[in-house]
Amino acid sequence: MPTKTDTQFEHATKVCEDIFTKKMKDYGTAWRIMRPTSLTDQIMIKARRIRSLENKKESKIAEGVRPEFIGIVNYAAMALIQLELGYTDEPNMPHEQATELYQNKIKAAQALMSNKNHDYDEAWRDMRISSITDLILMKINRTKEIEDHNGATIISEGIDANYMDMINYAIFAIIKLDFPE
Repeated sequence: MPTKTDTQFEHATKVCEDIFTKKMKDYGTAWRIMRPTSLTDQIMIKARRIRSLENKKESKIAEGVRPEFIGIVNYAAMALIQLELGYTDEPNMPHEQATELYQNKIKAAQALMSNKNHDYDEAWRDMRISSITDLILMKINRTKEIEDHNGATIISEGIDANYMDMINYAIFAIIKLDFPE
């Protein structure tokens, strides 16, 4: 039987996938040209805007933080795909293939979330969204550091694990925004 978190996670991922597929209809798979480092920087831009809005309490652009968290989920999923396939100068990928790859990355993130959620007893539910933002920014900085070392780590998880955590933290933020308790 699905838990409350499973149901809410499914809701949030459907929202993100809907945006992913609609943007793919508008832009195709142009993102396939991006290197993972560029996608990391795109995620950084989204997270910094969220933090800026949290600190300023005012937005001069009509979009709030929710679309930025959705963007983090989608860019992190794209980055995981790029890590697997590599970037290309010919970014045309069949939409069905891109959607299937996207769904596989989201499912993997959800499986990771489920395992961690079991061990941590849903501690994220007691967190502030601003703390989730800070954790995403920390994961971005870790990722950039690993990227600057050509993916080499001594003891730490790799780039892919950090992208997976970014997906899950952003999903938690979307859940907290969509289902305030």
